[in-house]
Amino acid sequence: MRMKKVLSYLFILGALMLLSGAAIYITGLTYAPHLFIAGALLVAIAQIFSPACGDSITLKRLRRQQLFASLLLVVSGPLMLFSHGNEWIITLTIAAVLELYTAWRIPQEEEKSQQSHNNSMK
Repeated sequence: MRMKKVLSYLFILGALMLLSGAAIYITGLTYAPHLFIAGALLVAIAQIFSPACGDSITLKRLRRQQLFASLLLVVSGPLMLFSHGNEWIITLTIAAVLELYTAWRIPQEEEKSQQSHNNSMK
């Protein structure tokens, strides 16, 4: 239970750093990409080590999509740092859509899996 709390705090801190890094990037501050990369790494670590609940194929697929989105967030950071265009926005947008989708669908699938497990126990 304690590890779950630590991972939750890591995710929140990482998400705030991601948002801050992306928001201040437009000001041209040189440390914005570094803040973004650090936040992306924290989010990725939190998602990699968070326990997967359930055995369904759908949950496993959603989990892989979530991990792929984390990878795209991490890739967005170096693109922000080393490219002089806005290519990083493409990977960030794809990652954000995947994260949003999985954040919506994983709890639904976990609840469905839990209900079917409870019904089979009766």
